[in-house]
Amino acid sequence: MRLRDFFSPDAISLDLGAQTKVEAISALVDLLRVPAEAGDTLRKLLDRREQLGSTGVGRGIAIPHCRAVVIPQLRLAFGRAPAGIPYDAIDGLPVHDLFLIVAPPVEVSNLYLPVLGRLAQFAGGEDVPDRLAALKTPDDFFKMLDE
Repeated sequence: MRLRDFFSPDAISLDLGAQTKVEAISALVDLLRVPAEAGDTLRKLLDRREQLGSTGVGRGIAIPHCRAVVIPQLRLAFGRAPAGIPYDAIDGLPVHDLFLIVAPPVEVSNLYLPVLGRLAQFAGGEDVPDRLAALKTPDDFFKMLDE
């Protein structure tokens, strides 16, 4: 499984312009370019997921995720908040890089959990935060995923 295959170039932002967790998640949902009603549903579900426990996995990275009937297939987005945002991450540090995962409640390919696991594994790479901070273009992001 290649993470690259789950991202589209228009679902990547190297400057989300967000200053809060709510703004960051909203900006990530906007990157998916779903209808307004679906976007509202995703925002509510992602907020509810964050209330259960922060998806800030540490080292400046968060992986907000949810399942929703308004999404017909697994979708991913990546966003960077260069200044960092308060996120209640596990290590208490601000989050700079966010990977969004949304999927339908039931999917034939059953990729939601494997992709979530693969992203968590990727995020745990020792040099990943520094490399994400150095990205200049979405193409750089894809090159990094290819390595």
